[in-house]
Amino acid sequence: MLALACVLTGVVGAHSPAGAAEARQRIGLVLSGGGARGLAHVGVLKVLERERIPVDVIAGTSMGAIVGGLYASGLSAKEIETEVIKLDWGNVFASRVDRTELSQRRKEQDFEVSPLLEVGVGADGIKAPLGSLSSRGLESHLRRLTLSARQIKDFDALPTPFRAVATDMESGQAVVLRDGDLATALRSSMSVPGIFSPLEVRGRILGDGGLVNNTPVDVARQMGAQRLIVVNIGTPLGRRETLSSLMGVTSQMINILTEQNVQQSLRTLSPQDILIAPTLEGLSAADFDRARDFMALGELQAEALVLRMQELKLSEADYAQWMAQRRQRTTPPAPLSFVRFEGSKLTQPEARSDILLTQQGMTFDVAKAERDVTVLAASGDYQRADYRLVRSPEGQEGLVFDLEDKPWGPDYLLMGLDFSADNRGRSAFNLKLVHNRHWLDRAGTEWRNFLRLGTSPALGSELYRPMAWRLPDGLSGFVAAAGLLERRTLGYHRDPNGPLDALVEQRTSSINLDAGVNWRELGEIRLGWVNEVWRDAPSLSSADYSLARASQGLGEVSRWREQGWRLKGVFDQLDHAFFPTKGWRVEGSYMQGRRIVDAIDAGPSGHTRHMSLQGQWVHSWGVHAINGLARVSLSDGAQPEVPRFGLGGFQQLSGYAPFQVSGPQVALLRLGYQYRLADMSLTRGLYLGTSVEAGNAWERPQDVGQGRKRTGMSLYLGADTALGPVYAAIVHSPIVGPTVMLFVGRP
Repeated sequence: MLALACVLTGVVGAHSPAGAAEARQRIGLVLSGGGARGLAHVGVLKVLERERIPVDVIAGTSMGAIVGGLYASGLSAKEIETEVIKLDWGNVFASRVDRTELSQRRKEQDFEVSPLLEVGVGADGIKAPLGSLSSRGLESHLRRLTLSARQIKDFDALPTPFRAVATDMESGQAVVLRDGDLATALRSSMSVPGIFSPLEVRGRILGDGGLVNNTPVDVARQMGAQRLIVVNIGTPLGRRETLSSLMGVTSQMINILTEQNVQQSLRTLSPQDILIAPTLEGLSAADFDRARDFMALGELQAEALVLRMQELKLSEADYAQWMAQRRQRTTPPAPLSFVRFEGSKLTQPEARSDILLTQQGMTFDVAKAERDVTVLAASGDYQRADYRLVRSPEGQEGLVFDLEDKPWGPDYLLMGLDFSADNRGRSAFNLKLVHNRHWLDRAGTEWRNFLRLGTSPALGSELYRPMAWRLPDGLSGFVAAAGLLERRTLGYHRDPNGPLDALVEQRTSSINLDAGVNWRELGEIRLGWVNEVWRDAPSLSSADYSLARASQGLGEVSRWREQGWRLKGVFDQLDHAFFPTKGWRVEGSYMQGRRIVDAIDAGPSGHTRHMSLQGQWVHSWGVHAINGLARVSLSDGAQPEVPRFGLGGFQQLSGYAPFQVSGPQVALLRLGYQYRLADMSLTRGLYLGTSVEAGNAWERPQDVGQGRKRTGMSLYLGADTALGPVYAAIVHSPIVGPTVMLFVGRP
C-alpha cells in the first residue's frame, strides 16, 4: 500500500520564559509519513504534553506534516485527537460528494453505470484520473482546522515554527515548504502517487514528500533544533504474496525508496536525540478506521521512553507560560469584500454564484463555505474544489474558490456490465458505455451518448442545455432533445400460470423534446413532446397464440406510432443507487396522445394515455436497513396487443420471469430487509438481504387491486462494486417455485 504520509507534528512557540530559554536547548520534533500509521503521532504528542516537554520547531512529511502542521497552528494534542476520532474516514477520501448532493442528472446515471470507472477520452486516446482517491474531504477539514492561521504566510510566525516536505515531481528534488497557505502546504506534502493527484503550487507540481525525505531530520536541524525527538512510524515492505499485482509491485517499489531515505536520515541522529518507533504490526497505511489503535500505540511507545526525556521537561509554571505563548491567535471574521473563482479554464462557475450560500458583504461562515464547495464539486467538473480566505493589498478580506478542472475531461467515458444467469437456463449479457461531454459552450451545454451491446442493444443520445434564468429556492431551467433506438426480447404469457406463448422481439425508436426545471439537488420535472415508433415481431409462438392473433386480424408483425405530451418528474434522495441505507425516491410520468397504426392488421388507432408512479423509502439503524417500494402503472384508450407494462424478475415479483405477469395495468408492493455483513476491499461492503413482494396485472384501471394477488420473495447475498451491483440470489414464487440466480448490474 502506498505510504500516505501521516505526520502528527507537535510544534510549539520557540519562546520560553526568560531564564529557561537560555538554560535549555532548542527542541525539534520530526514526524515521518506513513499513511494511517501516522496517526500514531497523535499519541506521542499527548505524552509530550502530559510530561511537559516543549517543542520549539516541527518538521513533517506527508500525513506527518498534516498532524504536525495542525499542532503548529495552535491545536493541542487532545484537540487533534478529538478531530481524528470524529472523522468519517470513509467519506473523507470519497471520490465524489454524497449522492444526495448531486444534481438529478448525475444521480440518474448511477442506475446504468458505476461512477467509479470514469476515464477521459479525446484525440490523444484514453486518459485515466491522476489519483484513485479524492482529497476534497481532507482538504475541507484541513481548511477548517487551520483557519486561525489564515493570515500567517511565514510558517516561522506560527505558534510553533513549522516546515512541510514535498517532492518536485518534475525534478525529483525535495521541496521544503516554509511559507504560503498552510492548508495547501499540508495537502501538497501528502500527494501520494497513484492515490492523490499532485498539486501545482507556485508553478511546481508537488507530490508526496516521502519519496525523497520521509523523516526530515535535516530540515529540523536547519530550523535551529539542537535536540531532536524523531517519530518514525515506518514504511514496512510488503510480503511475497503482495507482489502478484501491478499495484503491489508499484507500492513495494515506492516503499523501498522511502525506507532507504528514512535509514539515511536516522543515521545522522546523535546519542542525545530520541527516536520513537511505535510497533504497528498488523496495521497498514490504509487502516484509517483503526485510528484509536494507532493513537494508543503511539502513546504506549512514547511512554516507554519517558525516562530518556526527563531532562527535557519544564516546571509546571514554565510549561504553562510556554503553552500560553503558543495558543491559537484568532482573528474575528470580517465582512467579505469580494467573492471570486480561480483556477478553472473550462467552466463558468461565476454563472452559478447565485446558488452559493456565501455572498459578497456577508460575514464569513465556515459551514456555508464548505457547503458551497460541495455544490461546486457536485458538478463533477473539478479535480479539486477548495476555498481560501485572502487579503487584498488594500487590506480587505475576501473569499476565493480555488477550482482545478479534471485533466482527463471534458469528455468522459464510463463503462458498465449487465449479466444474469439462473438454473432454468435463462441468461443475458450487456456491455454498456456512456459518453459525457461537459461544457460544449459557455452556457454549460452537455452531450450524453449511451451504447448498450448484447442481449438488449440500445443506442441513445441527449443534448442538454441549462437556461440562464433562475427562480428562488434554487429552481433553474433547462431544455433537452433526445433520441433512442432500443431492441429487447420479451417472454410473453397471456396467462402467467401457463406456458410461454411467444418470444416477442420489440423494437422502439423515440425522439423527445423537453423543457424542465431543476430544484436544487432534490430532483427535476420535465414537460415535452414524445414521438415513439414501435415494432413487435412475435417468434417461437405457440399454436394457440398464433390462432388467437389470426382471429383478431393481427399480422405477423405489428407497427405503430405514439405521439403526445409527456410530463415526467424524478425526486431522489437515496444515499446510494444500489443497497441504499437511507433516503427516498419518487418518480412518475404521464403521457397523453394518439396511437397511430401503419397497417390495418396492427391493432386499433385512437387516443391513448398511460401513467406510472413509483416510490421508495429506506431507513437504517447500525448494520440493519429496511426498505419499502410501491409501484402502479395504468393505461387506457388504444392499446398494443402485447401489454405495455409487466412484472417479474428479481424483486419485481421474484420467482416469475421478467414480464411473465403483464397487462395494461400493474401494481406492486415490496418490503425488504438488508444486513451489512462485512467490509470488503473494492466494494462498499457485503450485504445479506431478503424481500417479499405482492402484485398483479389487470385489464381495466378500475380493477386494480381487485382479486387475489401474486407473491414472490428473494434471499440474496450482494455487494456494490466498481462494475455495479453483484448478486447471488434464491428467488421463489408459489407458481414457479425456487430459482437460483447470479447477476451483475441493474436487477
